[in-house]
Amino acid sequence: MRPATTTPSGSLSSPSRREFLAGTTATAAAAAAALASPATAATRSREETTIPIALVGCGGRGTGAAGQALSTKGPTKLIAMADVFPDRLRASLDNLNGSHSHQVEVPPARQFLGTDAYKKAIDCVAPGGVVLLATPPAFRPIHVEYAVSKGCHVFMEKSFAVDGPGVRRILAAGEEAKRKNLKVAGGLMSRHYQPLEEAVDQIHRGAIGDVITCYAYRMHSPVGFGPRQPGESEIAHQIRNYSNFTWLNGSFILDWLIHNLDVCCWVKGAWPVSCQGQGGRQVRDAADQLFDHYLVEYTFPDGTRLMAEGRHMDQCWGFFGDVIHGTKGCAVLGEGILDPKLYRGHQPLPKNQIWKYAGAPCDHYQKEHDLLFEAIRKDTPYNEAERCAHAALTGILGRMAAESGKMVTWEEALNSKLELAPGLDHLTMESPAPVQPDAKGHYPVAMPGITVAV
Repeated sequence: MRPATTTPSGSLSSPSRREFLAGTTATAAAAAAALASPATAATRSREETTIPIALVGCGGRGTGAAGQALSTKGPTKLIAMADVFPDRLRASLDNLNGSHSHQVEVPPARQFLGTDAYKKAIDCVAPGGVVLLATPPAFRPIHVEYAVSKGCHVFMEKSFAVDGPGVRRILAAGEEAKRKNLKVAGGLMSRHYQPLEEAVDQIHRGAIGDVITCYAYRMHSPVGFGPRQPGESEIAHQIRNYSNFTWLNGSFILDWLIHNLDVCCWVKGAWPVSCQGQGGRQVRDAADQLFDHYLVEYTFPDGTRLMAEGRHMDQCWGFFGDVIHGTKGCAVLGEGILDPKLYRGHQPLPKNQIWKYAGAPCDHYQKEHDLLFEAIRKDTPYNEAERCAHAALTGILGRMAAESGKMVTWEEALNSKLELAPGLDHLTMESPAPVQPDAKGHYPVAMPGITVAV
């Protein structure tokens, strides 16, 4: 999960700009000569231009993303915010005003509420501004499409879609962003964690031989389910508890395991071609839609396998990370493993260690924003939409297989016409919720062998 705390950052001009203003006549003349070059002038202009930012989705993830965007190099300003809950917008604004007060300028007229609030916030920074998208994943394709149509650069938090139609929309929006020279970053921050980047590079160089099996784990205590607040509608109750509803978060195996599924596929250098698996509710008694355990088996194009385990139960073994086995050794790495290591053989013991990271500390949450804003200011290509969409499809594929009990192929998942929440583009806070509780207050739960996946 993305931290909600942020680190204050200044918005001073660049050193070259300060030297130009304060320098001698000779220095000024040299700077003026440099400015005569159109390329240099354009670069200087982009470095010194204040980039306006809109935040859509003001929970912990969104607040953290906003703080990191405001901590990038060069002047930035948060000027618009959108959410469906006024209390979350206010809490986020208070948090950001406390840490970045000189970079936050969001008067009441630019604080938007409702399911269409994203349009109003995006319009405030369009074109050329940055939109941070951190609502529940079901809405991500809709919001990305709109931001790109308005000419905005995008940071989209994971997960990026909850079904095949949503994945296709992200892919199409990513292609449109390329045509418009817009930058798109995704919240798979592990891809930018320097220790992990170097570990994966070592594996690709053959440090543990050919990769033959990958294991992705997320095993921890139960996911909470908040009570309905006084006077809260059914749709508001579900959105506030989006992690508990499949139409909103795409399931535990997608929204919670996506990082380590993505890391395994990165290590392997391929996306899976098919998946089969299982899952269910064994001890969970919350009246939501969550399976409390998953075990799915992916097959890569060369026939090797990726096993993914997800469990959220009390008093059980816990582990959050990836274990990779090659023909000569193994690795323990991934999201949840701050200190990745490689080993000879298949016992990850200290005596068998052959590599560990020896560089400087890395804040990958900050780095993913640094890279995005650097690309905007330098006008260099930057588009993670396709990779992020494929990572989401990997999780969706696992959910389809486990919930249906069927073998599902990558192409079937990608081309599926099954939408978890049809008509989501037109949803309002007065609309009926896409799923409804029964007479006992329980929501429908997938049943392997009965549930239709594709």
